[in-house]
Amino acid sequence: MMPAPIPTVALMAIVGLAVGSFLNVVVHRVGRQESIVFLGSRCASCDSPIKGRHNVPVLGWLLLRGRCRSCRCRINVRYPLVEAGTSLLFVAVTIRFGLAPQLPAYLYLATVGVGLALLDLDARRLPDTILLPSYVVSVLLLLPAGAAAPDPGVPARALAGMLALLVLFFALAVAFPNGLTFGEVKLAGLVGLHLGWLSWSALFITAVGSILIAAVSGVAAVVTKHGTRYMAVPLAPCLVAAGVLAVFVAAPLSSWYGSLIAV
Repeated sequence: MMPAPIPTVALMAIVGLAVGSFLNVVVHRVGRQESIVFLGSRCASCDSPIKGRHNVPVLGWLLLRGRCRSCRCRINVRYPLVEAGTSLLFVAVTIRFGLAPQLPAYLYLATVGVGLALLDLDARRLPDTILLPSYVVSVLLLLPAGAAAPDPGVPARALAGMLALLVLFFALAVAFPNGLTFGEVKLAGLVGLHLGWLSWSALFITAVGSILIAAVSGVAAVVTKHGTRYMAVPLAPCLVAAGVLAVFVAAPLSSWYGSLIAV
């Protein structure tokens, strides 16, 4: 793997900011069934147009001091957090994979994952118009990496990972119909495709980790009285969080575990 040079990492930080800003628009408008193409940026409270300089990711929010210039209503702090978080994620993924052929596929997964996690949190919606094309895009982005992979079994493992998480979460959705949506099942397959590409350990961490995160979130909601034991926890954020964790810790954990066995 060729490490990413500093200018590439810096570029990915800027791209991540722009992508995060776009994801904020997508999540806001898809949740309200509005066009993401034909409407300009407007204040969610007074519908006033937002000037171009105030649309600059993170900086625009800071210039406005977190309030609309027209009506002075607060602008949700989540917007700059999503922009900055997406930028950091792009930087981390770029450093993790370097200039490897699979880098675009994992940047795409980061983009779709953040967007769908936010949509699931806000509206419990994971639209097929985003999910289903993502399978096609992901396969196309992984094809060059498959051709360059030294292990010919990597593409087969990716498909097996996709099927494994599809089957697992489909079974959970059938067993707990009020807990999981079939959109979350489709997202599990998409995540499984990418994590299976990396390794079986990454796939295992994603599967187990997402269920554990969901369980802990549910218990925390009950304990803090922000929900009941019958509340369905949005699974997309749990899947994305576990997948991100697996991307970065699966290889070191496997090496550590292998060294213990070898001793």
